[in-house]
Amino acid sequence: MWIKVAADSLRDCALELDLAPENTPRDGVVSVSRLLRSARDLIERRFPLMWVSGEICDLRPARSGHLYFVLKDEQAQVDCVMFRSRATLLDWTPRDGMRVEVRALVTLYEPRGRFQLSVEAMRGAGLGPLYERFLRLKAKLEHEGLFEAAAKRAIPPHPRSIGVLTSLHAAALRDVLTTLARRNPSLPVIVYPVPVQGDGAAGSIGRMLARANEREECDVLLLVRGGGSLEDLWAFNEESLARALRRSRIPVVVGIGHETDFTIACFAADVRAPTPTAAAELVSPSRAELLARTAGLAARATRDALRRISYAMQAVDVLARRLVHPAQRLRASGQLVAQLAARLASGTGRRLDTFSARVALARANLQSLDPTAVLARGYSITYDAKGTVVRDAASVGDGAAISTTLAQGTLDSVVRKPR
Repeated sequence: MWIKVAADSLRDCALELDLAPENTPRDGVVSVSRLLRSARDLIERRFPLMWVSGEICDLRPARSGHLYFVLKDEQAQVDCVMFRSRATLLDWTPRDGMRVEVRALVTLYEPRGRFQLSVEAMRGAGLGPLYERFLRLKAKLEHEGLFEAAAKRAIPPHPRSIGVLTSLHAAALRDVLTTLARRNPSLPVIVYPVPVQGDGAAGSIGRMLARANEREECDVLLLVRGGGSLEDLWAFNEESLARALRRSRIPVVVGIGHETDFTIACFAADVRAPTPTAAAELVSPSRAELLARTAGLAARATRDALRRISYAMQAVDVLARRLVHPAQRLRASGQLVAQLAARLASGTGRRLDTFSARVALARANLQSLDPTAVLARGYSITYDAKGTVVRDAASVGDGAAISTTLAQGTLDSVVRKPR
């Protein structure tokens, strides 16, 4: 980068540096700090905030959060600093070798006497039109509801097979296969080769997505590729691919580039993973974790079974204490029957004695009231012809037939009244 200071003469430059003769010490000597401060003021007044392009090299992130790096092109280089308050606003990670455009203030770092750029903002070189196109498409699809969470499909926790859409020559494929083999080597993986960069890549990926859905071989699909510039990743920012992702009946996990790389496909997919490796980890249950979980479930089932058996054994003990042997029950029943028989006999005897006493009393009473008992003492009973007891001699007329009952036998008589 070339810097030119326009001045009509050395005197004009001296005036700009605030080193005019009237402001210069009599001995013509100025301090280093005054010289550099004047030079800094001159530079900052001459050069407004501007965009400068170049390649990053010697990037040195500081613990304070500031970024120090060199911006260079084929002919020159310049030191740059991006303070933490500005660096934290970046939604991507600068790396050595990246071509960028920085919006910077040209200045001078006085303590070192070093010419540098104080960077206010940074973007990838040439990202202006492309990034604007990205933002417009994102806003359009978002307005249509293409990115709504309600439309996303859930990732199966235990897929029977996994499909991977990427280039056969991509490093991302090796990372994904290595991760899947490490986490669950028994899980089948089907690779669907697609170009991941260049013209027509988005269309090829969309057609392969449709073919994977037709074949129905997988429970989940991974769309992955490594990092790159916005131009390199542009196939994943095409509208046709976003709509193909939403048409897929099989859930799709997208892992593109690095954690700070975002594409339209990331928003359209069912799940976005920060890297291809993270995408593989997301869809593959760890065999070790599954074994540990199975062992835990088996231990829990064993504990539950043992507890149930223990409870059953205790219940059996309770019932056993209540259970009586049939012979013992028969002996008890025999004893009870004997007791009841004895009580019955005793009760019956008492009842018979009571009834006998009552009968004897009734017999005595009956005997005392029995008319025949009176007859035995010499009395008799006389009946008229109608069988009525004669109590008054006047009630019977002369010549009337009467019958007299004695203690032994009966006498029939005719009444003769004295004249």
